[in-house]
Amino acid sequence: MVAGIQDRRASSRWWRGAAVIAVSGALVLSGCTKNEDTTGPTKETTAAKAAKVDDIANTVPEDIKSSGKLIVGVNVPYTPNEFKDSSGKIIGFDVDLMNAIASTLGLTAEYREADFSKIIPSITGGTFNVGMSSFTDTKERENTVDFVTYFSAGSLWAKPKGSDVDPSNACGKKVAVQSTTVQETDELPAKSKACTDAGKPAITIVKFDGQDQATNAVILGQADAMSADSPVTLYAIKQSNGKLEQAGQIFDSAPYGWPVAKGSPLAASLQKALEHLIETGDYKTIASNWGVEAGMIDKPVINGATS
Repeated sequence: MVAGIQDRRASSRWWRGAAVIAVSGALVLSGCTKNEDTTGPTKETTAAKAAKVDDIANTVPEDIKSSGKLIVGVNVPYTPNEFKDSSGKIIGFDVDLMNAIASTLGLTAEYREADFSKIIPSITGGTFNVGMSSFTDTKERENTVDFVTYFSAGSLWAKPKGSDVDPSNACGKKVAVQSTTVQETDELPAKSKACTDAGKPAITIVKFDGQDQATNAVILGQADAMSADSPVTLYAIKQSNGKLEQAGQIFDSAPYGWPVAKGSPLAASLQKALEHLIETGDYKTIASNWGVEAGMIDKPVINGATS
């Protein structure tokens, strides 16, 4: 898993951390993560079955339209965006949203698994029509593909409900993280150094191999808070049965986007479809089902990288 995480982060300021959360019942610590999660929503969000909109569907490139399929390259797991349930079906926020996009375009999404690093080359090579794996839209990647933005992700803290933890002033606190994430390598060391430079106690960084363990450490009182990518934290809060709450706001945000071939008119089709789902409220319904509504955007753009 670590090697995969490093591959995913190599070309982006914002690192996609592969974390599978298993938070339910007594929320006991587990020894390893799996490529599945049966604790969250296990059925497709109703809004994912969107109706076809002819005016938008007619903008789809003819070769894709005639096939009736939208070939989507995906890499799992990344709970809650894309992961497998106990039956092996790929589910998640990204999946429900892409299904709704495809339906709006009069297409059926066909998901094909691939290594994360091979998805963009497979798009430029014509194997996939679009990528869907929580890609951060970056200036570097825009040199190779075009992106349609659909979400905003950053870092976000969670704390035990009712506790007093401030992410901007956490000196002396114990903060749980998944090892090798940007929170462990960059964010917390910088915040801890600011504490010690000011003559205050350092932040104790409590590292775990899996995000499920980091989450459970907070619930079990072994850490004062946790820091992770915002979709991961939001989903952990949703699955904690009221034991966790958000601490502070999302920071260092950057857009997630769907990569398509450079210059492809499919980008405009995806953008129009998402604008439609935002207007109908289906976008919000899907995001709320997975507990990630804090990352919703108001207007999708083509190539909206900030760095």
